[in-house]
Amino acid sequence: MANSLIQRQRETVNLRFGMFLHFNSATFQFASGDTVDWEYDCENNDVPRQYPFSPADWNPQELDCAQWARIAKEAGAAFGVLTAKHHEGFCLWPTRYTEHCVRSAACKTDVVGAYVQAFREQGLLPGLYFSILDLTQGIGRKRCTPEDKEYIKGQITELLTGYGEIPFLLVDGWAAPWGGPSYEALPFAEVDSWVKALQPDCLLINIGSGCSLDHTDMVLYENNAGQQAEDSFVGPGMGCDILTGAWFWRKDDPARELRTSQWAAGRIAEMNRQNITFILNASPNQKGRIDANVEKVFQGIAPLRKPVPPLAALPEGWLYRG
Repeated sequence: MANSLIQRQRETVNLRFGMFLHFNSATFQFASGDTVDWEYDCENNDVPRQYPFSPADWNPQELDCAQWARIAKEAGAAFGVLTAKHHEGFCLWPTRYTEHCVRSAACKTDVVGAYVQAFREQGLLPGLYFSILDLTQGIGRKRCTPEDKEYIKGQITELLTGYGEIPFLLVDGWAAPWGGPSYEALPFAEVDSWVKALQPDCLLINIGSGCSLDHTDMVLYENNAGQQAEDSFVGPGMGCDILTGAWFWRKDDPARELRTSQWAAGRIAEMNRQNITFILNASPNQKGRIDANVEKVFQGIAPLRKPVPPLAALPEGWLYRG
């Protein structure tokens, strides 16, 4: 198992660059206003929920996952990561565990299925993001019952048995500064064993894991939240960042001045030197398409990148679990 994990870590490091797709209830709930992407105060400061989401409001009438995949391919990305479920709890697939999903929505398309198919057709790997924290279900830092654990495992099972091979599952809202159950309530080893039993080669990558492999298969740095690798870090890692002002789409994004292709190519190169694969966010709009200005930035990345030789021998200082 240890050698298999190391091999998968190395393969993921060698992917170098991917596209993050933040597309979920927040795309419709928080499109106006500041950079809020979810009800942080509800989980962290005991404030009652103020923004419940109705599936009837989910209606991306021009959903175009093929456009996402084409833009990612043209940018030189090797994979994608889609927010199958974010902290609010809305599911982009027709899960049998709750009606809070696309089955109850105005647009009933299985977005996970459409995304996976579109990215595979372009030769790209379809990774998924899954939030353990679930405000609608009531799973968080104050509650994670045995029934909640079965709910979590059940939905992970659907994602890892219904859509073919998934290279990695990015989990969030788990013993993190921004909320989620503790490792005492929901041990990492328990979920990791569940994932590996379903798909032995699927990496479980925990966004709130810190700077070790104690609770993750790769260290993940959320760069726009201030998380940066130490100069001594040599892998295995992932990093992620945004072009706009938030992870999810805002109504002013089409006219916003974005970070540039030069910035993105520089970040990819900087990360890759430390054996960190970089994931750049492209938040689809309420129609289900990526805006033209974001597409333009992605189109400019490939010509600016220099080839990076694949990681062969592991460098001294590479992190190991245990």
